[in-house]
Amino acid sequence: MRIITKPLFKSGLKDILTYIGYDSKVRAKQFNKNLFVGINSLDNFPYKFRQSIHFNDENIRDYVFKGYTIPYLIDEENDMIVILDIFKWIDK
Repeated sequence: MRIITKPLFKSGLKDILTYIGYDSKVRAKQFNKNLFVGINSLDNFPYKFRQSIHFNDENIRDYVFKGYTIPYLIDEENDMIVILDIFKWIDK
């Protein structure tokens, strides 16, 4: 499966990495690296995580990483996973 990221995810991730980077650039890079290791593992077992509590669709799942929720859509018809957003629970 291909993994595609939406602009909303890219924008949110940029803001998070900027915020972490104020404290430590190394930790921001490590956060980004570890996040994408987890995201890239979704293609092996896309239904691994719980159904999203923010959407009423079984194909939208919530990947939780260090307190951040990353909802993603499993599009089996087009054989891809679409990363929709990234946020802290308090934001939504």
